[in-house]
Amino acid sequence: MFNIRSENKTDYTYLGLFAGAGGLDLGFELAGFQHTESNEILEYAVETLRMNRPNWEVVHQDVREYTPSFKKGLDVLLAGFPCQGFSLGGNRDETDERNTLYREVIRIAKYMQPRIIVMENVLNLRTMVHPETGKPFAQQISDELSAIGYTTKFDFFRVSQYGVPQTRRRFIFIAYKHGTLHHFKFPKANTKETGIKEFLYELGQDLSVNLPNHDPEWGFKSYAHTETGITFDKSEIAIPVRFSRTASEGNPVRDFDSPFPAVDTATVWGWAKGNVVAERIIKDREGAMFVRNPESEAKLWRIKASKLRPFTAREYARLQTFPDDWIFYGKNKRELQLQIGNAVPVIFAKKIALKVREALEFLDGRTQKTLFEVGEQTTLF
Repeated sequence: MFNIRSENKTDYTYLGLFAGAGGLDLGFELAGFQHTESNEILEYAVETLRMNRPNWEVVHQDVREYTPSFKKGLDVLLAGFPCQGFSLGGNRDETDERNTLYREVIRIAKYMQPRIIVMENVLNLRTMVHPETGKPFAQQISDELSAIGYTTKFDFFRVSQYGVPQTRRRFIFIAYKHGTLHHFKFPKANTKETGIKEFLYELGQDLSVNLPNHDPEWGFKSYAHTETGITFDKSEIAIPVRFSRTASEGNPVRDFDSPFPAVDTATVWGWAKGNVVAERIIKDREGAMFVRNPESEAKLWRIKASKLRPFTAREYARLQTFPDDWIFYGKNKRELQLQIGNAVPVIFAKKIALKVREALEFLDGRTQKTLFEVGEQTTLF
């Protein structure tokens, strides 16, 4: 059973915008912060939040129409605003209307006056320019926060260096009222990246493990990959493989000691067991089915094995470091994968939260030294 240790509670409060399936909000709860409200527009994500935390106040509403009921004395405002318009995995369209939703964060911050604002998004905010000003979005957001009284620090992070078993990179803004938290420090990166073994190995080898959102079954149906059914040595272990993005240069067979590539809402991963072969072939682009680019000469990866199966939602959730008792709700697999793939990895969220807590406690005279000064040995599990 995978779990994350909860820190002792404080009276510091937080409110979550664009809460999704709860990765950022849950990370702050585990770091000891007190939840006030969460806002989310997707019905199935709202159900996930409400079912996992019946005591949370979750407002199902478009953020553009949302005004928090909790106002007095908020410590931290969280906002993982939509990344699809910025992301290389999306359209990367500077005019995408979702790109301006950060202004709803600024509107609500101006209304609530939180002590700290934590905003999360993709790395491309550094380079993609705002269509109105020509400034990089990161700088534009910082300037607009400054106009309402906040100093901003931002940086990007490869989360595999912060306890998460994937190479996903995230961009974090920390904004605080002018003249208050200059001592804030982001968490320090580990020199060694986090491998997937402790998160996935048991689930790949033992189909009898009983967990929520986990119904593993051999027999992956694919026009590209082949489950041969050939007899194999029972000592062979199941190994993780990528089924989609077959034109990728990266080998689809993964090892357990390395992190995964970034978990997203589209890539399909799974397991292969027995006589596993991964090879690149030249696709028949005239007579074959599902030819997207007839002019392409790219070789495509094809996997053959005695047994194949796709990842379950729980296995994706493990890679995003959600605890096993956090259950995802939705009408189909797509709704589950959207929630999981769009989430902030919980362990990374907790690390950010602990640094925010540390900075507040130091400012308020509750501690004499920051964790940055004494060393970062916080236990997460």
